[in-house]
Amino acid sequence: MKKSKIHPDQKYIEGIAANDSVIIRAIYKNFVPKVVFYVMNNSGDKDQAEDVVQEIMILLFNQAKANALQLTCPFDAYFFLLCKRKWLNELKKTSNKGVTINEDFASINESALDLVEQAEQFDEKQQLFDMMFQKLGDKCQELLKLSFEIKSMEEVAEKLNVTYGYVRKKKSLCVGQLTQWIQEAKNFKSLKNN
Repeated sequence: MKKSKIHPDQKYIEGIAANDSVIIRAIYKNFVPKVVFYVMNNSGDKDQAEDVVQEIMILLFNQAKANALQLTCPFDAYFFLLCKRKWLNELKKTSNKGVTINEDFASINESALDLVEQAEQFDEKQQLFDMMFQKLGDKCQELLKLSFEIKSMEEVAEKLNVTYGYVRKKKSLCVGQLTQWIQEAKNFKSLKNN
């Protein structure tokens, strides 16, 4: 498999991760109008287009923060394709009949398609994790959130006003429960193989 070169538009991904208002305004100014136009010409309205854009921006933020996105194509192509597929999937959900996603393969960068598939898989995994995380009790959620933010378990124990031994055992139990629920989820096997 050949290693693709990082595209100069990676600056947009880095800007989203850094919550850089200049980059985010540039995205909304330069790339969002095309998405709004597409959605409004395909059974949608401006509000629905803005919802699609917002969901994709959140996905890109999460993916960028996880260092799971190395842009190898122009940002415009990638962003538009993500939004387009998101909108078509929304139409498919609300319609009784299937919506066929016919991509114009001659005009779509193969790299953009690969990145979109990775983003969609990342999003599905993130949604599964979030859904199972919400099933955990408040104490487990608090402990795991703190352990994600603070790397030292001694500091986590101090912050929660409990012993180090308790925090280690409780974290192990919480992670074990979370892992079990994720593995028992119907869509885990298909996500695992991606």
